[in-house]
Amino acid sequence: MPVQIRKTLLQMETTLIEGGKAAPRPLKLFSAVAVVKNPWAGHGFVEDLRPEIHRAAPVLGELLTRMIIDAVGSAEAVEAYGKAAVVGIDGEIEHASALIHTLRFGNHYRQAVGAKSYLAFCNTRGPANAPIMIPLMDKNDEGRRSHYLTIQTAVPDAPAADEIVVALGASTGGRPHHRIGDRYEDLKELGQDVTNPAGV
Repeated sequence: MPVQIRKTLLQMETTLIEGGKAAPRPLKLFSAVAVVKNPWAGHGFVEDLRPEIHRAAPVLGELLTRMIIDAVGSAEAVEAYGKAAVVGIDGEIEHASALIHTLRFGNHYRQAVGAKSYLAFCNTRGPANAPIMIPLMDKNDEGRRSHYLTIQTAVPDAPAADEIVVALGASTGGRPHHRIGDRYEDLKELGQDVTNPAGV
C-alpha cells in the first residue's frame, strides 16, 4: 500500500454577506483533506525521504484533486488554489513538507485546473484538532490580491502523533468586496519591477 489513509473530509463554505453588505456573487471555498499514517513514523531520523514521497505523494495528489473538482463542479470554476499539511507531534515538519512540496503531488492539481502559479502553502506541526490553514492565490496570477484568501479548518481527531493531515483548497472567486488594489499598482507607484519588487 503506497499510503495508509484513515479518513477523508470535504468542506464547502459559502459567504453571502461580508462587512454587512451582500456579496455580488457568493464566494465558495472548498477544502479536501486526507488523514494519513506518517510513513516515516517510528523509524527515527530518515535521511532519504524520496522513496516514500514517490509512493505516497501521487496517490494523495490524485485523490484530493478529484475530491476538489467533483465538489466544485468543474476545473474551470476553480479560480484560486492552495495546499497544506499538518504533521502530528511525533513527526518532523520535513515530513509534512515532503508530501506536499513535490511536483508528484502538486502537478495533479495544477494540471487539472490549468494553472500556472505555484501552489500557496502552509506546513505545520500540531496535535489533533490543530488548525489547518490553506492559503490561496489566483491560479494564474500571483499578484491578484483579490484572491489572497485563507481557508481555516480542523479535524477533531487528527493528526494523531503518528499521522499527517494533507489538504488542498480552492475558491470560485475572490473576496466579495475587494478594494485594496493589486500588487502591480504598488509596483508602478513605487517605480519597481515585478521581478525585483524591493528594488535591491
